Amino acid sequence: MANGILIVDKPAGWTSQDVAAKLRGVFHEKRVGHGGTLDPMATGVLPIFIGRATRAVPFFEHADKVYEAGLRLGLVTDTQDVTGRTLEERAVDVTQAQLEAALDKFRGEIAQIPPMYSAIKVNGQKLYALARQGKAVERAPRPVTIFALDLLGGAGADWRLRVHCSKGTYVRTLCHDIGAALGCGGCLSALRRTSAGAYDVTRSHTMAEILAADDPEALLLPTDSLFSDRPALKVAENAERKLRNGAPLHTPKLKDGEYRVYSGTGEFLLLAKVSAGELTTLKSFFEV
Repeated sequence: MANGILIVDKPAGWTSQDVAAKLRGVFHEKRVGHGGTLDPMATGVLPIFIGRATRAVPFFEHADKVYEAGLRLGLVTDTQDVTGRTLEERAVDVTQAQLEAALDKFRGEIAQIPPMYSAIKVNGQKLYALARQGKAVERAPRPVTIFALDLLGGAGADWRLRVHCSKGTYVRTLCHDIGAALGCGGCLSALRRTSAGAYDVTRSHTMAEILAADDPEALLLPTDSLFSDRPALKVAENAERKLRNGAPLHTPKLKDGEYRVYSGTGEFLLLAKVSAGELTTLKSFFEV
């Protein structure tokens, strides 16, 4: 039975759900989920959680992301990327210095209005479903953080950016807003996610590599790799038995915080929280 995390280098043209659906067949496992949607045009790091590891997905949803993005100036579309319907085209006369100055306004904590072509729900309806009906609704700005925004190169209408951002950031919207700030308009022309949380593209596998593998399970990372920043705690057999039954442990010597908990044989059991000398389970990962 497959359990673990597969770092996929998502190909262009696939949805995140396409990847998950294909891997259900590869691993003969219904429990398959992904850690953060990538648009079909985007490529790069897509963590896929398989088997019991799907229980870890909520802990990954707040992970930072790093992208390399193409910024196309002078073009405004309804989807805020080059796949959409053109709304405006303008001449571009922007210097590198002007672009650098504009980027400075988008570093740190900013407010973004989510695009209409997104899966966010307003009054129970997904925005992209409304957008496809030609409808637009008012969206409240949402706070996001741009930890780093670097200009990698380019000229004229086409530039390349590196974006390190918080959960919930739309790079499409960032490109749209940068174009608006420059007065010429802009949109996203390409997107590659190079990192998501602790996982970067050097640990990823292409779909071709996965489908050709004699033993695809050998490509899985262990579930506890997601929690590598928490200290490890090995428990004795009697304590393990209590934890497997959902009971807390009295741990007066442990500092408050979260811990990776292992059995005496090294099996990853659960993620736990210690508070005021008591250890309780946040999420278990052993097979029941």
